[in-house]
Amino acid sequence: MCLAYPGKIEKIEGDQAVADFDGMKKTVNISLVSDAEVGDHVIVHAGFAVQKLTKEDAWAVLKTYESARKNLRKNT
Repeated sequence: MCLAYPGKIEKIEGDQAVADFDGMKKTVNISLVSDAEVGDHVIVHAGFAVQKLTKEDAWAVLKTYESARKNLRKNT
């Protein structure tokens, strides 16, 4: 199973952007999100930003993933 993960765009050069994923910086392709700007939150899958998110939606995704991790730890 592959998960998409939210990140915040910090720098853009052409179709490439540097995004912050909870302190980890990664280069992602933003060609699928033509209106992406520095400061936007995007959901990234397989190295491609696939959709812009509000800050609130990005945090909701992160909270959901954290809850799932806690439940997995509890049940293993």
